[in-house]
Amino acid sequence: MPHTYVSELIHCVFSTKQGRNLIPPEVQPQLWAFLGGIARKNGFKALMVGGTENHVHILLSLPATMPLAKAMQLVKGAWSHLMNETFKTEFAWQEGYGAFTVGVSQKSATIAYIQSQAEHHRKRNFEEEFVAFLKKNGIEYDPQHVWG
Repeated sequence: MPHTYVSELIHCVFSTKQGRNLIPPEVQPQLWAFLGGIARKNGFKALMVGGTENHVHILLSLPATMPLAKAMQLVKGAWSHLMNETFKTEFAWQEGYGAFTVGVSQKSATIAYIQSQAEHHRKRNFEEEFVAFLKKNGIEYDPQHVWG
């Protein structure tokens, strides 16, 4: 077989440093689109981007040649640069991220979940949501080290 075929969908979640509200609602659509452009420019896809003032959800489709850690470095680094240069903020991401595999059959539900972040966070804060993701995915964690 001369080609490599991969279906790798990953739901990534990451927070601003110290969970600060650094992503104003009025600039979110522009920033979500920017992340899609960063992905395209670097050979992978951001199928959906959303979030709130203090965190982002992104559903990535990665080719075989793109390690997740590299994709996250590109996304977070470009975003920080944009925020600091264009919006003149002192923007920073919290170290690390959560990354959860998504089966093709769950793609639509994951997209809907990311699109409904504002509504979702009327009921549950980011910290509760993130810990629920860790538990749902069977990821062991130390509560003292989840938030840096």
